[in-house]
Amino acid sequence: METTTADGLSLSSSVASNDAGEVTLQDIRLAQQRIAPFVKRTPLVRSQSLSERFESNFYLKLELFQKTGAFKVRGAFNKVLDIARRQRAGARGVLAVSGGNHGQAVAYAARALGLKSMLLMPEYTPKNYLEAARRYGAEIVMARNMVDAFHRAPAYEAAGWELVHPYDDPLVIAGQGTVGLEILEDLPQLTDVVVSIGGGGLASGLATAVKAQSPEIRVWGVETEGADVMARAWKAGRVVEVEKMTSLAKTLGAPSVCERTLAATQRLLESVTVVSDREAFAEMEYLLDRAKIVTELAASCTLAAAEKLRGRFTTDHHVVLVMCGGNMSLDELVKCRQMVGN
Repeated sequence: METTTADGLSLSSSVASNDAGEVTLQDIRLAQQRIAPFVKRTPLVRSQSLSERFESNFYLKLELFQKTGAFKVRGAFNKVLDIARRQRAGARGVLAVSGGNHGQAVAYAARALGLKSMLLMPEYTPKNYLEAARRYGAEIVMARNMVDAFHRAPAYEAAGWELVHPYDDPLVIAGQGTVGLEILEDLPQLTDVVVSIGGGGLASGLATAVKAQSPEIRVWGVETEGADVMARAWKAGRVVEVEKMTSLAKTLGAPSVCERTLAATQRLLESVTVVSDREAFAEMEYLLDRAKIVTELAASCTLAAAEKLRGRFTTDHHVVLVMCGGNMSLDELVKCRQMVGN
């Protein structure tokens, strides 16, 4: 079913998923139409320094220039638009469990659409994320860690808050998949995408978007040591919950993936490469020096993975690294530098 507002904005919530529950290219194209008034179409730029370094053709998808500083607003708006369309009278608002970027995105979307927002966030969430979420009007409840935050969510749902899951939701995944649509529209000769994985929503949606149009495109997943829940799930052949995340890449801090994203990545991704925080930070410094951008470790880890995969890329390849976010404060950058020993 599709509802259209007086100004012509479609608030359709239909998801054309197949019987296996897979998000489809149609879902992602519909999401692109719905969220267009609320998100930026971010730049895709060719990097001369990376192209020379890898003797290939390398590009950066600059999602760190997205509203709220990360790709998360895409999925958040696609879901919150649906909630705004159908939310029952007297409902409290929208709820999110987040280590940072997802919470900001949900709070921003809720404010834009006239809804209240409640965020459950781990106590180690960086100060800049908390301040940004509060500026968007969110009420924040601190939890011990992400596992604790997820365990608290049902009580708030029972009290009338509607959960916007960071990755286990077809509308959220479809919204994140719009990154893939933009990449392929701007770079028809695309051969490879390197994308980081937290809970797997971005990787699942992006891979669906590009491979449904060009099945030969390779999508490479990346995680950091201590936030490698997808790599562990692949190895175990099932969803594995990790009680404590030890990586400095806090925005990759999902306590587990879900059946939906595990199945999608197993079907669509070439591999999941795990890199160290030290490797990700070294590439963060490289990108600051050469590309003049300040990324999160969750973004720079894609370059660290590309280094491990460099034998897969030749002069004929066109490789995109997804710079998924850039909400790295100066304090956090200095702390990361100290902790990795550089």
